[in-house]
Amino acid sequence: TGKGNKTRLIPVGQAARGAIDDYLLNERPKLVSKRSGSQIFLSRRGGQLTPQRLWQIVKDRARMAGLDTNVYPHLLRHSFATHLLGNGADLRIIQEMLGHADISTTQIYTHVDQKRLRQVHRQFHPRG
Repeated sequence: TGKGNKTRLIPVGQAARGAIDDYLLNERPKLVSKRSGSQIFLSRRGGQLTPQRLWQIVKDRARMAGLDTNVYPHLLRHSFATHLLGNGADLRIIQEMLGHADISTTQIYTHVDQKRLRQVHRQFHPRG
């Protein structure tokens, strides 16, 4: 269940699934406390991760990876949508994955890649 109490299916790649399985089997049990709810990811004290802590984790991991750009959780969401769209995913599918009620919200996440725009024009326009 996410923002707005919306429940949705989240597709996860094989490598990420392996990491999640490892966490659930080996690390999460060490963190569980009386305060633990049904959240998958827990704080060091066994409680729910706060948005601030998640932000800090993302920033720390970006720095460890040598990224010099300002990385924040919403940037990952934007990149996710942009990569899907750039690789041909349907905007309606992306809308569902992001949990947007209105397609116009999803359109804001994406920008038109000029190279892709020319490619689509050449491919689909009779005089392209």
